[in-house]
Amino acid sequence: MNSDSDLQIAGDILEVAHLLQAPREHPATVAEFVGLARSIAADRSQWEHLVRYDATSRWYHRLRTGPGYEVWLLSWVPGQGSGPHDHGRSSGVLTVLDGTLTERTDRGTRALRAGAQRVFAPGYVHEVDNDTLEPAVSLHVYYPGLTEMPMHTAPHCEALSEPGALTA
Repeated sequence: MNSDSDLQIAGDILEVAHLLQAPREHPATVAEFVGLARSIAADRSQWEHLVRYDATSRWYHRLRTGPGYEVWLLSWVPGQGSGPHDHGRSSGVLTVLDGTLTERTDRGTRALRAGAQRVFAPGYVHEVDNDTLEPAVSLHVYYPGLTEMPMHTAPHCEALSEPGALTA
């Protein structure tokens, strides 16, 4: 028995075809959608030249689409926010690319700094704001593609204090 591990591989592991999966062209799992967002975030050449800032409303640009999903790029000048909302039947991944955004839910408030990611299910109610003095940029992946964004009243997103921002 090997003291480091009881697992031993006999023969050529590459001959076990059912253990090997061909890379997918498009994401299909939560982990793959998170990975897509991270890969886009890491390659500024894919998005940085597209960012615009609009003082009158949040700016957004559809960056990419695939079978059943969309990737959106948003910019936020200081003071801009989304208002309390959900994403209908869409799940999503929110990734902060630059700056800091504040997310408020009925469970509390989180500061999301560059690199932070939030994964959310359909019906997840939140409000996102740029409460800082610097602009911010975020990336949003929706599956299925975003077809509605129902707005909610403020009591669903009270600004309670909750420690521990989720960062990745």
